[in-house]
Amino acid sequence: MQADHATSTQSGRRTADPATDEPVVDPTETAPARPRSADGRFVRVSQDVVEDADADLPEDRFLDRELSWLQFNERVLQLAADPDVPLLERCRFLAIFASNLDEFFMVRVAGLKRRIATGLAVRSPSGLEPDEQQEQISRLAHELMVRSARVFHEQVEPELHRSGISIVRWHDLSEDEQTHLSAVYRSEIFPVLTPLAVDPAHPFPYISGLSLNLAVTLVNPRTQAEHFARIKVPDLLPRLHQITTKGEVDLYHVRFVPLEDIIAAHLDLLFPGMDVQQHYLFRVTRNEDLEVEEDDAENLLKALEKELTRRRFGPPVRLEVEQDIDEHVLQLLVRELGVQDHEVYTLPNPLDLRSLNTVADLSRSSLHFPAFQARTHPDLAPRERSEASDVFAAIRRKDILLHHPYTSFSTSVQAFLEQAAADPRVLAIKQTLYRTSGDSPIVDALIAAAEAGKQVVAVVEIKARFDESNNIAWARRLEHYGVHVVYGIVGLKTHAKLSLVVRQEQDGLRRYCHVGTGNYNPKTARLYEDLGILTCDPQVGEDLTRLFNQLSGWAPRSKFKRLLVAPRSLRTGLIELIERETALARAGKPGYVGIKANSIVDESVIDALYRASRAGVHVDLLVRGICALRPGVPGLSETIRVRSILGRFLEHSRVFIFGNDGDPTVYIGSADMMHRNLDRRVESLVRISDPRHVKELLELMDQGMADTTSSWHLADDRWIRHHRDEQGQALLDHQSALIDKHLKQRRKRNRA
Repeated sequence: MQADHATSTQSGRRTADPATDEPVVDPTETAPARPRSADGRFVRVSQDVVEDADADLPEDRFLDRELSWLQFNERVLQLAADPDVPLLERCRFLAIFASNLDEFFMVRVAGLKRRIATGLAVRSPSGLEPDEQQEQISRLAHELMVRSARVFHEQVEPELHRSGISIVRWHDLSEDEQTHLSAVYRSEIFPVLTPLAVDPAHPFPYISGLSLNLAVTLVNPRTQAEHFARIKVPDLLPRLHQITTKGEVDLYHVRFVPLEDIIAAHLDLLFPGMDVQQHYLFRVTRNEDLEVEEDDAENLLKALEKELTRRRFGPPVRLEVEQDIDEHVLQLLVRELGVQDHEVYTLPNPLDLRSLNTVADLSRSSLHFPAFQARTHPDLAPRERSEASDVFAAIRRKDILLHHPYTSFSTSVQAFLEQAAADPRVLAIKQTLYRTSGDSPIVDALIAAAEAGKQVVAVVEIKARFDESNNIAWARRLEHYGVHVVYGIVGLKTHAKLSLVVRQEQDGLRRYCHVGTGNYNPKTARLYEDLGILTCDPQVGEDLTRLFNQLSGWAPRSKFKRLLVAPRSLRTGLIELIERETALARAGKPGYVGIKANSIVDESVIDALYRASRAGVHVDLLVRGICALRPGVPGLSETIRVRSILGRFLEHSRVFIFGNDGDPTVYIGSADMMHRNLDRRVESLVRISDPRHVKELLELMDQGMADTTSSWHLADDRWIRHHRDEQGQALLDHQSALIDKHLKQRRKRNRA
């Protein structure tokens, strides 16, 4: 049934024009063809000039997106293999590598496979045909998974053993330990197991995505008939069972036994009267990306909830099996699951190294990164120790640039919203929520504000990948307590990180704002590197008011002064700023572009950077993950440098710097340079106006790009790690240096 695109749905989401698939309401402004410069004025670029400049760009100028992502995960694996990284952190990086790869298969590989099957796949911008891309992905993914197993078995596991931490097999246990675990099995494990037979009366069972399973072969001693059964290793039980001596835990002599080993040792109890022959571990990855036809959905929440139940039944895209699996059992799995030979990954046990998170969580300080605790930003700290922090007074004094996790989220963004909820002079709070934690104080603050009678609007993105169920729960909870919940615009995810607080003061209403690069999630704020600005600047307040009005109502003619907003003006605005640097370079003046982002894929932005480089603009790209740009190519990108930094914190902030002939223009915000961010999401960048903050962000970029800083350098299509100088000394650790910097700032503030 086609929805009426002139009306809003029950969910509060606006529909798109079915003829063009474009939103009826422009989520930025009605004149997107004329981007604005940093001062808000419209600037003009001749499209003919741009097309002429692109005419002689080489066809092979783009790196493959999917292969670049696999190279990013390879960098994670290199950290797991680095003996200079604390041992338990190496376990964590192995678990992160495995988790990352799971999601890559569930989304990216699954999407490619689906497009090939439906005939919709086309040649990638890198020039690879769909089958070529699939083949190269499979080859590199196989190599990486084998390498990860080798890193664990040959490097990490022996080091763990030397540190008194072991993952042992059932046959390594003493008789007393086996007796104890047999009792545990009978009381805690056996009752939740369900063996599923395969025979003419029992078809091959459904294997859920990412579950661990035992394939068991059996013989009936009376008939000598062979049988097959599958046992799912329960997800809700710990994968690694810690062995205790007389019920006591010794942190310096820790042993774990895999849950599947305990189950396998007691298969006779599951199949009484049968002879157990063999058992093998296997794991299936399925297509778990969501497809919701929003235009046809009368209620988006109900449509999404229905699709979440379907996710478990997506087609398989990968089969992992242990390396000594019987060939007949393997062929049975391949046939019944419908996977192709290149989708089979044969690996040594243990499969699924995500379980190493259990090991990484051990409390062994000497095997972890040095302890770190985020500190309150000096501008938010009380002036007197006896005073309570007043966030609003601090923001009135000056804009505050936050840098998480070095500055505390709980005493800045969280305190901002909690004080707003409790302040009787606050009249309204407007908030975007993309991902948040299970026990979110942000959600609690919004509920408290609504219960206090304030006008509270929450723009909840319920389609945040793999957080859909959580976000549906928060949306319903917020609605229950009187918060006005809005689900944005059909066809667009709301990814912008925005808070707006309207407060009645003596001189009238004042708007307090937060614009950030990261989610409003106190847990990830301790692990993700992100930036944010707290300000009561009237221009930012006006911009956020207009943007929230577009998200919750009809405001098609809104214009912005200090924001660039996707999907209409962000790409064009950034390209205009790049072209400004290009024009400066052609006029003989220094041109500079610096971008810090998670990913750079968008071809239009990359081509603008190529044109800038050809004109002599110096371009610095600090990219954590995917980069489709080829740096250092003669005649194309000779002045472009690409670096990547990975470490204990996930680099997540986005910064955009333009030299502007000595008066830098700097933005921060939520958008990466990817099609989904620039075309299919509501994103926002805010221009930084305080010279102190501009200087701080320039220094952040300079340190990240410095040859003296440990990082990976992209050379054409290869990432090369530079973490030691010519004398073999370790280069500067970017994140450790930032910890020291913020600690010194805090100490200086305390002495003042």
